[in-house]
Amino acid sequence: MNDFPRTTVGGISLPRMIIGTNWHLGYSHTSRAKNTFIKEYQTPERMAESFAVFLENGVDAVMTPIAPHLEDAVQMAEDRTGRPMIRIVTPSFNLLPGGEPENEPERVFDRCAAMGTTICMPHQCVTDALVDRLTKEIRHIDRYTRMIRERGMIPGLSTHLPESIVYADRQNNDVETYIQIYNAAGFLMPIEADWVMKMIHNAKKPVMTIKPLAAGRLLPIVGLSFVWNTLRDVDMVTIGTTTPDEAREVIDLSRQILSRTPIETDLQVTRSKQSLL
Repeated sequence: MNDFPRTTVGGISLPRMIIGTNWHLGYSHTSRAKNTFIKEYQTPERMAESFAVFLENGVDAVMTPIAPHLEDAVQMAEDRTGRPMIRIVTPSFNLLPGGEPENEPERVFDRCAAMGTTICMPHQCVTDALVDRLTKEIRHIDRYTRMIRERGMIPGLSTHLPESIVYADRQNNDVETYIQIYNAAGFLMPIEADWVMKMIHNAKKPVMTIKPLAAGRLLPIVGLSFVWNTLRDVDMVTIGTTTPDEAREVIDLSRQILSRTPIETDLQVTRSKQSLL
């Protein structure tokens, strides 16, 4: 196996690249038509082909919600390659009384544990609902991280708000890592990229960044060059791909960027570029 550069989260070795799943589950951040295309195209068999490419290149961690058909694809890739996948799960659950019983935190965390989750990170829709900018704290978060620990999983937080990292560090919350949006386009980021970069650099724990290509709005060479050259060595980049070829492309490009070698990539040749050849 060609190992990919690694870091450590809560005592667990993780690749610095993590497999994202929006482009497997139908969250394109583009249009309903694109979402429909993804859902129709991405069968468990096709997803497994991409996952196998990552596993064969030492990228053995996937970030996912609780999604049975995606878990089927992960298991297919594990069987095909003979290599285990580290599961980083971002569950959502009831925060107020009166919700569906199956969405109570205890039951959701039980499901996470049952699917072999290593790192459990309450989703942004949970974390950011608990952020109190008045008191500068994340309310009740220790209740949920305690439940995660009790089930043998490592707790983290998924957030879109950079201050979540600041507050969790200030409170010494029991979390080992954070998920944070970070890309050169500022896509879905509530403050400027240089501010988010500073929050990441000051974080006490490693940060898993997401949306490095701004949901397809940035070329891979542009988006990946930005994140790999501005993150710390302990931080990670989560990236989703649609096909095995895309998986190979982002892996190869990332290796070149991280090793500081000249970038070699196949350029897209069109009629308008004939005069450059």
